[in-house]
Amino acid sequence: MAEGTTPVTLRDLGRIARSGQRFSCLTCYDATTARWLERAGVEVLLVGDTAAEMVLGFPSTVHAPLDFLVTLTAGVKRGAPGRVVMADMPFMSYQADDAEGIRNAGRFITEGNADCVKIEADRSFAPLVEKMARAGIPVVAHVGSKPQQAKMKGGYASTGRTAETALRVLHDAAALEAAGACMLLVEACPAEVTQLVVERATVPVIGCGAGPACHGQVVVLHDILGMTHWQPSFARPLAQVGAEVERAARLWRERVRDGELGEHPYAIAPDELARLQQMAGAAS
Repeated sequence: MAEGTTPVTLRDLGRIARSGQRFSCLTCYDATTARWLERAGVEVLLVGDTAAEMVLGFPSTVHAPLDFLVTLTAGVKRGAPGRVVMADMPFMSYQADDAEGIRNAGRFITEGNADCVKIEADRSFAPLVEKMARAGIPVVAHVGSKPQQAKMKGGYASTGRTAETALRVLHDAAALEAAGACMLLVEACPAEVTQLVVERATVPVIGCGAGPACHGQVVVLHDILGMTHWQPSFARPLAQVGAEVERAARLWRERVRDGELGEHPYAIAPDELARLQQMAGAAS
């Protein structure tokens, strides 16, 4: 754990929410970045299925492999042992069969050392959430817009913009909390709809483009670092790390081309060099 930081647990997130304060959440996919985010005090690190896009270069989140995310989750937890690490369960790791879903969630807890798992769900997943909770697996229920279902809608889209779809979000959130979800995550919904979710919930609610009422807020780290070509309006860049990486890489390329590598750090003693030259000459 980073020096000077205080460990954060799921229980702490509940206390923060009940006190009316806010906590932060960012996606994270590696131990090195996790160390810096822990030092910054970010309370929750989400090992998102967005790794399919940010790390592997796929066009959507449905391409995130289960084993890959389990491995990344373990790395993030090693990098930030004092943060709440939330593991995203990828497409088809829990939808086909409850028993398979529970086993896969268990892998994130045991192999990945995650503190909780997140599933994109509606009320029909309440029995699965209940079984996971009974097994001792903390579940974050992701409602509202569900990126893993983007192909059904022809692309990513917000939801809750009509009374009918908004009511569906409210009912999904209530059913999944009642089934034992330890937190809710609402994505891409009008602020008024999310406000109703927060008012009715007794667990912390994290928002992702869902308005200011939530107890926590999450965005993709690469978006706020200025490393993506396009960012959603709720995740505008706070830095231009991408441009700095490009600048440093260009400078390195120029130095390599010009032979300006600085003083070489490794030396061989003159007598050893003489011996080497003698041995090399004898060998030839």
